[in-house]
Parts: sequence; structure tokens; C-alpha cells
Amino acid sequence: MTTTTSPFALRLAWARSLFDRGDHIAAAGALADLVAETGDADVLHDTTELRVLLARAYFGSAQLGRAEAVLRELVEERPADGYLHLLLGRTLQRQQRHDDARRHLALAEVLGDYERPSAYGEPTAPASTSH
Repeated sequence: MTTTTSPFALRLAWARSLFDRGDHIAAAGALADLVAETGDADVLHDTTELRVLLARAYFGSAQLGRAEAVLRELVEERPADGYLHLLLGRTLQRQQRHDDARRHLALAEVLGDYERPSAYGEPTAPASTSH
């Protein structure tokens, strides 16, 4: 018995293997091509997992503007997805846009997909110097 796998599925498996090996630049290129092939707006809602992986590959390869663009689109489609808010918040943090990140990290925390480490919390007030 033979099983056939579509060329799209084979390319997706290849892109995932690149991502898993840590080659985020190559993975981002391969995933971007796959997302472009599914560019029809009706299909995009069925490609959430693929686009999340693309955003993560962009993040991993420091293509932060591209990661942000993909994540903003996803957050707009799925505003109650805490993981997407977490990814967007981390992307904004990495761009030194901490004020922009704060809202998304807070939403991720409220939605249950993120617990703010104390190191990333609100800036601490300077220690009082009472003499």
C-alpha cells in the first residue's frame, strides 16, 4: 500500500524541519512561500498554525518587523488567543517597544497563556533612601 503526500505537505515538513534545527532564516523563507500560496483570504483563516510558525521563524531570525506584521494580523483574527498576544508582546519587547508590549503581555496573562516573570514586570520604583 502506497501513501501519497502532496508537494505542499512535503514542503511544509521541510520548513518545519528547518525550524526545528534552528535554521530560522531558511524556515522563514520556506514558510513565507507556503503562506503566499495560500494567499486567498478565505484560506488564511485555515492557516493559523502555519502563520504562527512563520511569525516564530521571523522572530527567531530577528526579522522583527515581519514577525510583528504577521502577529498583528493573527491577533486581529483571534483576539482571545493569549499565545498570540504573548508572541506579539515578546516581539515588541525585542524591538525595545516596551510600552507597546505591555498591553499584549497583560492580555496574554489575563487569557492564561503567560505569567509575567518579575524581571519583565513593571519598572520598579527606586529604593527609598531614608537616612
